[in-house]
Amino acid sequence: MNNLHVWWDPPADGPSNMAADELLAEEAAARGTCCLRFYGWTPTTVSLGGFQRGADAAAEPAIRGVPIVRRPSGGGAIVHGSDLTYAAAVPKGHPCGAGPEAFYDAVHGALCKALAEFGIAAALWRPPIAAHATGDRDAGSFFCFSRRSPGDVCMGVAESADGRGHKILGSAQRRLAATVLQHGSLLLRHNERVSGAASHPGLADLAPDGLPADAVPALAGRWLEFVAAGLGLRLARQAGRFRDERVVAERSGRFSDPRWNHRR
Repeated sequence: MNNLHVWWDPPADGPSNMAADELLAEEAAARGTCCLRFYGWTPTTVSLGGFQRGADAAAEPAIRGVPIVRRPSGGGAIVHGSDLTYAAAVPKGHPCGAGPEAFYDAVHGALCKALAEFGIAAALWRPPIAAHATGDRDAGSFFCFSRRSPGDVCMGVAESADGRGHKILGSAQRRLAATVLQHGSLLLRHNERVSGAASHPGLADLAPDGLPADAVPALAGRWLEFVAAGLGLRLARQAGRFRDERVVAERSGRFSDPRWNHRR
């Protein structure tokens, strides 16, 4: 129960990634401890939050022609392909699963600590006092990175006139039958495949000295170490990919089915 098992998978398409995350949740339940998977996306893909409407995605001109997949977790739509995505699963009976908010904050707080070691200032977003009564003005925005929720990781908050800064990490959870599944996206750079409302600056665009691509594994490694320490877990890095491609392919059909992706 005291391990955090971690895999780093190569980029894959939307249905394959969602199938692997479903399998990750099952693995966490079987092992009785926390499991986490880092991965990328190819081609550029939009993942819809589990409760978003497919009709809204179809009506959004900024992502026309971009493949779409629906996540089991909630939140807003994310344009993937220039981000580092993670999926983390923890059994409901595990101490980390009993308080999902603490799990969320531990992952986000750990990123702020890791970024500080790389000379990048970021903080957990809290709404300005004047905004408490009205909430985030973009809370209903279609895209995740246009929204702000307490605990999101943002940069440049103090310098921004409206106190919103630039969001670089957002996460969302879904309580499944046996586990809590949490998805998160660390935006590394703006995605050249999209523009307008779908385009947001990432770490490489916002950091004073940029962020070389070869620095990402080291940053992610420190992030994981801080996550494990914050949750009181032993970091257990796993060799190879999480699941064989054939196993993932057998499960991915549901996530490419329009009845799933456009069910709302």
